[in-house]
Amino acid sequence: MRKLALDDDILLNIEKPARYIGHEVNSVMKDKKAVDIRFAMCFPEVYEVGMSHLGIQILYDMFNRREDTWCERVYSPWIDLDKIMREKHIPLFALESQDPVKNFDFLGITLQFEMCYTNVLQVLDLSGIPLHSEDRTLEDPFVIGGGPCVYNTEPLAEFFDMFYIGEGEVVYDELLEAYKKWKRAGKSRKEFLEMAAEIEGIYVPSFYDVTYKEDGTIESFLPNNPHAKGKIKRVVAADMSQTTYPLKPCSVYQSNPGQSGSGDSARLYPWMSFLSGGNGLPSDTSA
Repeated sequence: MRKLALDDDILLNIEKPARYIGHEVNSVMKDKKAVDIRFAMCFPEVYEVGMSHLGIQILYDMFNRREDTWCERVYSPWIDLDKIMREKHIPLFALESQDPVKNFDFLGITLQFEMCYTNVLQVLDLSGIPLHSEDRTLEDPFVIGGGPCVYNTEPLAEFFDMFYIGEGEVVYDELLEAYKKWKRAGKSRKEFLEMAAEIEGIYVPSFYDVTYKEDGTIESFLPNNPHAKGKIKRVVAADMSQTTYPLKPCSVYQSNPGQSGSGDSARLYPWMSFLSGGNGLPSDTSA
């Protein structure tokens, strides 16, 4: 039986304690000793906002279909719990197992809008993970960023080990297989990043030297590692009929703003071919 990361005294004295206990309908529980990879999937916002995001539901379902992987969810705590966690030295934890995020193999953070950037630092700080990628060791998870904001990665480059440029359904399986191979070989942290850098769509900031003009725009962007590509290409799920859809999405205990209107219309209504660029019409990019 799992033990909650927060005791009753804390839960009874914070706003909306259901945010932190997990065990919702369709949440996935696995034996952590029976999996090779533990992936903490983070939406750096409060629980209600993060749970309304369809992209997290898609990746959560996709990862947990793998028998060798357990994907769990992480959200930013509200300000009342943030204060308590710092005072009592409680590390940030995943909802399903209630284990500290620092114990995971990966911490994946979706970057949906710039206003959440400070929350990224909050997540890393509360997790006990060094803020700068260069300070991390084999005792820390690999921190990977994804989502629409990674098309402009440089403002957050020093805080991430790698960025996934594009749609998560395309090469995550390749990345996870590379991780298993690296883990069995017992190699260094840098050697896994070199393996990851060779995968299409993966950008490892530490393998590039970036210089800037006086106005702050990029002047040059050059690889400093032979495994790094000269140009990182976005990976795209071209055929929506072959991509992943969550069969049993998690349901929340409390009201969830925006849940009824979340997501990509082409994913929600795949039979309407014009939404995914069929019949010669452009794709729906407004959702």
